[in-house]
Amino acid sequence: MNRMKLKKVRYMRRRMRVKSKVRANTRRPRMCISRSNKNFFVQIIDDSRAHTLVSASTLEKDFPISKNRCNKEAARELGKIIAQRAIAKNIKQVVFDRNGYLYHGKIKEFADAARENGLEF
Repeated sequence: MNRMKLKKVRYMRRRMRVKSKVRANTRRPRMCISRSNKNFFVQIIDDSRAHTLVSASTLEKDFPISKNRCNKEAARELGKIIAQRAIAKNIKQVVFDRNGYLYHGKIKEFADAARENGLEF
């Protein structure tokens, strides 16, 4: 197996493992993060109704950081924004779906900022 294929297989296994644990807890909305090489995207989803309750991304016009939108600083700011929007809609507890990404670096910064600003997960 070549290196890239092995990397994708590990990512998919990790993603399915995370998804199975997240789907087991259906009482709380799911906070799902995804990222590209240049941006972050996050949604809080009610899986029972298949409805997005709150969303935020680094592509929004009023996002405070204009230069590098995919570093730890941007992830921290996005965590703060999503927490404020969720609290405004009376959402305090969520399940964090890290979507197969390792809980390290940017993902960890995002999660810590969301917790500091009032979300519980």
